[in-house]
Amino acid sequence: MKTVGMAALAALALCGTQPAAQARDGIGVGGAAALGVLGGVVAGSAIASANNGYYPGQPVYRAPPPAYVEEVCHFERRGFIDPYGVEHIRRVRVCE
Repeated sequence: MKTVGMAALAALALCGTQPAAQARDGIGVGGAAALGVLGGVVAGSAIASANNGYYPGQPVYRAPPPAYVEEVCHFERRGFIDPYGVEHIRRVRVCE
């Protein structure tokens, strides 16, 4: 709300202090450039102040610390029968 009020006050001040235009010259190139720069600064400051940014009450996501779990594995001998009816025994790694 402060930002909107300050922007309105700045716009009112700029509109109220315009020099009287002369019939032959007008405002001139330098004056137009100065007013353009000043308007850009006012608009930029209004946009920049509208961004809240981080404040201490805002929740922040933080990744959990990595957890290293060591698997307990061992080898077992297991038998199986192939399609031809022959029994084979293999070593199989079993992790819990």
